[in-house]
Amino acid sequence: MAKGGFPGFGGNMGNIMKQAQKMQKDMEKLQAELHEKTVEATVGGGAVTVVASGKKEIQSIVIKPEVVDPDDVEMLQDLVLAAINEALRKADEMVSGEMGKITGGLGGLSGLF
Repeated sequence: MAKGGFPGFGGNMGNIMKQAQKMQKDMEKLQAELHEKTVEATVGGGAVTVVASGKKEIQSIVIKPEVVDPDDVEMLQDLVLAAINEALRKADEMVSGEMGKITGGLGGLSGLF
């Protein structure tokens, strides 16, 4: 091994540690920011809208009164479920995209958060 570094890492250990510490701080900051960001999903032509945070917490559900049919509760349940799942999928995409900006070429590292 060459003095002052590891093959394939292109730098000395001190630089690698500084980069890792910076990445960790950036990730902590981003996680805090993502908890404040939201995504919105609407299904059924606007019948049900769900807002979720980057923490994957549902913040609101809006149901248009005209879709509330006591004779077809199952349809409303399906719409709510679809909207929630779509909002959570969008939250996952948002988190993965933002983490990918920090982790760059480190592959699946963003999946750890």
